[in-house]
Amino acid sequence: MKILKNFTPNILVIGDLMIDHYLWGSCERISPEAPVQIVDIKNETTVLGGAGNVINNLVTLGAKVSVCSVIGRDDNGLELIAMLKSIDVDTTKILRHECRKTSKKSRVIASSQQVLRYDKESKESISKDDAHEILNSLSDSICSYDAVILSDYGKGVLSDELCEGVIGLCKKNSIKVLVDPKGSDYAKYRGAYLLTPNKKEAILATGINIKDRDSLKNALLKLKEDCDLAISMITLSEDGIATFKDEMKLFPTVAKEVFDVTGAGDTVIASIAFALSADKSIEEAAAFANLAAGVVVGKIGSATVTLDEIEEYEATLHKSTSDAHIKSFDEIKSVVERYRKNGKKVVFTNGCFDILHVGHVKYLQEAKSFGDVLIVGLNSDASVKRLKGESRPVNIAEDRAYLLAALEAVDFVVPFEDDTPYELIKMISPDILVKGGDYKGKDVVGAEFSGELMLVDFVDGKSTTKTIQRIQGS
Repeated sequence: MKILKNFTPNILVIGDLMIDHYLWGSCERISPEAPVQIVDIKNETTVLGGAGNVINNLVTLGAKVSVCSVIGRDDNGLELIAMLKSIDVDTTKILRHECRKTSKKSRVIASSQQVLRYDKESKESISKDDAHEILNSLSDSICSYDAVILSDYGKGVLSDELCEGVIGLCKKNSIKVLVDPKGSDYAKYRGAYLLTPNKKEAILATGINIKDRDSLKNALLKLKEDCDLAISMITLSEDGIATFKDEMKLFPTVAKEVFDVTGAGDTVIASIAFALSADKSIEEAAAFANLAAGVVVGKIGSATVTLDEIEEYEATLHKSTSDAHIKSFDEIKSVVERYRKNGKKVVFTNGCFDILHVGHVKYLQEAKSFGDVLIVGLNSDASVKRLKGESRPVNIAEDRAYLLAALEAVDFVVPFEDDTPYELIKMISPDILVKGGDYKGKDVVGAEFSGELMLVDFVDGKSTTKTIQRIQGS
């Protein structure tokens, strides 16, 4: 994850762009003119749809994105380009034509229920001249991209000529092409690096009814051979992702709760392209995409994900390494802001935790029970020496932090240099500040920045000092 955070791939998305338009209102009466609902519109919103949702996902992951498409020379086209520019997407390779309508899908929502959708768009394939113009414009710049995504929504931009030309150009320059396919005939995608059909689409394209491991493997093999793919892939919704390179591999889903699967496929292809661009293996990319999809389907009305969200989600699954849970001051500040935004209760405690023992573990478990996220401030080696004497700490800060971060109760560890965590508590402003029972009746550093102070009794006879005495005595 840290490698991905330090990487900014340059990715080109080619496909069908559209605007998703929502009219929000309420319905309290029926029209006297006809037996239809009258919706009183209160608000309107627009978001990028189609290939635009793939673009949104790439941008939130941290990629530099360019887009290539053909849209209309109309007001919707102007609005679409403005939306893309607002998120710093390169739109210079978008063609605009008078004879084409920019796709806009308008949905009327009354009391959280969609009652009507109306579309304004062109569906016919782009002309051969348009395809040649796009290919000519890419011939000089294709080597600047780390990966190319073909996002096909069946609106005509990804014609046979354009797909074949882009794939041929990319293969010649050793650039991976990932395709989110449409329809049942995948011939135009032949030679791509991989396709990402879902199970239903794969059944339609291969004619194989996927009902068990054998039929799944047969469908993957057929897709790989028929489309001359480097890797064959099928997304399996709640069952995860299946791939075939030299053998079939399954990557089970890691979603904890599913609220909305809208756009999850766009998240998957964006995540895989992002990871592959960072020279990750297909196994690592599929696992990464599963995590990204797990975040997205746990949201309502959102189909994008950030690297920070993926890292935090992975931590909740206890699949991450301890390193991912050790944060600097700047990092923990942004982490706390995200958790607060999601309504999570933040708990803070601190200590030296020199020799980890059962008393520490039980103390931290009880601290975590007071909220959703437990952050532990950890005294540095110099700080411990000033507080405990020249013979301490027994274990260096790096080791102490790693062991603490490995505990299930601990979400994040933040080392600090001062004798007290005053500045850290001030910055975090925890909902709950936890200290040991020996602080009863005493002033607690940082209490004024905390919502509530909770005291937890230590386990009798369990302490680092007594542990050291027993070792020395033996």
